[in-house]
Amino acid sequence: MKVLVDADACPVTDIVVEEARRRNVPVVLYTDTNHVLRSDYAEVKTIGAGADAVDFALVNGTSAGDIVVTQDYGLAAMVLAKKAYGIGPFGKVYSEANIEDLLTRRAITKDARRKGSHVKLRGAKKRTTADDEAFRSAFVSLLETALNNQ
Repeated sequence: MKVLVDADACPVTDIVVEEARRRNVPVVLYTDTNHVLRSDYAEVKTIGAGADAVDFALVNGTSAGDIVVTQDYGLAAMVLAKKAYGIGPFGKVYSEANIEDLLTRRAITKDARRKGSHVKLRGAKKRTTADDEAFRSAFVSLLETALNNQ
C-alpha cells in the first residue's frame, strides 16, 4: 500500500507526507514539468506536461488498496475503479456512493461556464487551519482503514 498525490498545487502535501511517514507508508508525488517538488521522504515523479499526463501516470501507478489524494473528480473515479481509496484536499473521501453525483455537478458547472451563464459560480475559498485539520483527521482515518484492510 502506498499514498499517491496529484501534487500540482496540492495544499496538503506536507500533511500527507508527515502522516504517512509516521506509519512508514510510502508516498509518491506526481507533478508535471511546470512544478518543482522535493521531498526527503516521498518519491517525486515528474511527468511531461500535457493534458491529463499526470493523471494518467498516477492512475497507471495506482494499485488496489492505495490511497490517492486529488481534487480532480475524474481522477478519483478512475482510481476508485481500480479499488483504491480517494480523498480530496478538504477531507472529502470519494466513494462509489458519491462519485457519480460529484462528476455530475462538475459537468453542470463546466457547462455553465462554457455557456457564459449568469449563474454566479464561486471561486476557490481561502484555505484555513480548520481545513487542514479536517483533511488531517479524514486522511489519518483513511490511512488506518487502508492499513487494516491490507
